[in-house]
Formats: sequence, structure tokens, C-alpha cells
Amino acid sequence: MDRVIVGMSGGVDSAVTAYLLQLAGYDVIGVTLRSWIGGDGKESRCCEIDDARNICAKLNIPYYVHNCFEQFRDKVTDPFIKDYVSGLTPNPCIECNRYVKWDRMLDMADTMQAKYVATGHYASVVKLDNGRYTVKKAEHTGKDQTYMLYKLTQEQLGRTLMPLGKLTKEEVRNIAAKAELPVANKPDSQEICFVTEGNYAEYIEEHYSGELPGEGNFVDEDGRILGRHKGIIYYTVGQRKGLGLPLGYPAYVKSINVDTNEVIIGTQACLYKDKIICRDVNMLSIPCPDAGTEMKCRVKIRYHYVPQEALVRMLDDNRIEIAFDTPVRAAAPGQSAVLYDDDDCVIGGGVIE
Repeated sequence: MDRVIVGMSGGVDSAVTAYLLQLAGYDVIGVTLRSWIGGDGKESRCCEIDDARNICAKLNIPYYVHNCFEQFRDKVTDPFIKDYVSGLTPNPCIECNRYVKWDRMLDMADTMQAKYVATGHYASVVKLDNGRYTVKKAEHTGKDQTYMLYKLTQEQLGRTLMPLGKLTKEEVRNIAAKAELPVANKPDSQEICFVTEGNYAEYIEEHYSGELPGEGNFVDEDGRILGRHKGIIYYTVGQRKGLGLPLGYPAYVKSINVDTNEVIIGTQACLYKDKIICRDVNMLSIPCPDAGTEMKCRVKIRYHYVPQEALVRMLDDNRIEIAFDTPVRAAAPGQSAVLYDDDDCVIGGGVIE
């Protein structure tokens, strides 16, 4: 009977994950990673301890809480703030998965002599014929979370179980209800766990230790001043709402120039690109190719986005060039581009430059 450490957030997905693995005969231990506490004393939506403890009590499995505040700050919140101040649009959940959740859970698994770790992500871990591990899209595509998992390592994936990959959210809730789990009808969290009200700028203003970039100019693509902005941390590529520019036509953020403290404005047409560059590439289904190698695949440029056909070429310095068959809209620097094969498995990905 293999032992498995299940990451318990206090939500229905992790609860059903623990329940299904217990039914399958695993020796299940529940663990909550306590990563962040708000100024009002409330826990992150990723670590609601009371609910997680009640779930484990219902299932009669051991439960532990592990503090990882320092690692979460160093790997997630500090880089998140730094990126926004640098005019980027980061995705902290991807960094948290790679450098906090799996790192800490595997450490605990080693300590508790567990073979596996498990999460409630909507995805499936698969081992390919070439011996490498990757993640495959969930059958319920509306909940698929493979985009958030592309940075995981082969070692991490080789010890990971994800039992929800073939289930819909409705099926998960039905399982929870039949098992009388106390969170069967608990609402899903819709925001980043440490930005509970969804206001990134206010969070950055509260936690940034330096001097934030102040007001500057909105300019058009030719450099003509259109108005004043309230600070670059309030804007991201593709944004339309909240600009306050009476131009007589729909205006969008095309890009952000940190050096000049300018937000460049254009029409929707200026948001489309047929080519992007990505850095910090991580490959899952294949070893990292040599520079010059090309491959056809489908690419997602953000979490809620339909993958688009593209030609990917490996560059030097762990970077890739992605040339899309059809131009894509608002590929924001700091977000990730994730590559998929024809079987809906993740090939790899990188951070958009």
C-alpha cells in the first residue's frame, strides 16, 4: 500500500482527490502548505486550514500543516511585485507550483516515507514512450489546468498523482456530496490567493519596499502624448477598461515602456502579433532541443486561451521563437506560452519576452 501526501487547500477538489486515493487503497496523508496570511489575519484560499482539517477528520486520515511563508515570499510574491513594477504581467501560480507546492510536498513525502504526492489539479500525469513525464489536458477542457504546470520537473512529475484529470467539476461535487464531505458545495476561488480582492496595484503599493513609478504619459504609437496615466503597475498589455482616455475610438494598452514611464496606446489591431520570443524554457515531453530545431505545435499564450497553431524554433540561451499561423491577440510580456502536441500533452513552455 503506497503512501501519498495530498496537498489539502480546504476546497472540494483536494478533498475528492484524497477520498479517491483512499478508495484506491493508498495510505493517504493530508498536508496544507501555509504560505500566506492577509493583514486581516485570514488565510490564503490555497490554505484554509479549518476546512482542510475537517475534511481529513471526516476521512480519518492524518493531517499536518507546514509553514512555508519565507519560500512563498522569495519565490512568488516578491517576484510578482518586481515584475509588475518592471511593466510585466506575471503568473504567480506557475511559480508557486514549481518552487513552493511541489518542492515542499516532496520534502514532506521524503520525511514521511511517501512514494507520491497528489493534488486536485484538473490534469493527468502521463509517462510517454520516450520515458519522460508530462501532463495531459483534462477531459473537462473548461477546467483544464495544464497551463499552470508546465514548469514542473521530471522528478516532480514522476512522483505525482492527479486523479481528477478525467472528471468534470460537477462529477467532483457529486462525489463529494455522496461521500458527505463538508466542502461539497464550497465555491471555487477566482482570484490569486494573496490578492484576495483582485486589486493587484493596491497589493503592490502596500508591499513594495522601494519607490514605485509614479504618473507618466499615455502616448500613441508615434510618441504623441494622449494624456496622463496613474502609474505603470495599473496597466497590462491588452487592457481597455480604466484608461480614462476620451479618444473617440476604442483604445488599448499596446505596451509599457519602463525606461520612459510611458504606456503606449493603440487600436485593437495593434495588439495582434504573429511572432513572439520566450525565455526560461522548460521542456516536459521532450529533452530540450538543440538551437535551430523547429517543431509544429499548438500554443496557449495565457490560461484562458484557445491554443493556436504555430512553428516553434529553439534559440540559444534557453529561448524559443514562436511564429503563429494566425496572429494572436495581446501576448503580454511576463505571461507564459505553453506548447501542446496533437494528443493534448504539454511539450513545454516559456515566459513571453
